[in-house]
Amino acid sequence: MYRSPTSSHARYQQRVLGGLLLWLFAGSALLLTTVVPAYSELLGWTPAFWWLVAPLIMLLALDPGLPRKLQVRWLSTRRAGRATHWN
Repeated sequence: MYRSPTSSHARYQQRVLGGLLLWLFAGSALLLTTVVPAYSELLGWTPAFWWLVAPLIMLLALDPGLPRKLQVRWLSTRRAGRATHWN
């Protein structure tokens, strides 16, 4: 069976994006639930950077249109949900 290079690349990119999203969500959970502060005199902003900013930068570098895609998806679900309610 022939697999086109674009399909394997798209599958690889989806796995990388999934890993980055997992990193971002796990880092957010760690930052919110642990006693490690976002800023300290010893570490500076290092925990906040590595748990939140670094995965966001990598997500935007791999898929610059991701914020727009998420915004369109969010607005379409809000409109669909609003149409089902009576006014």
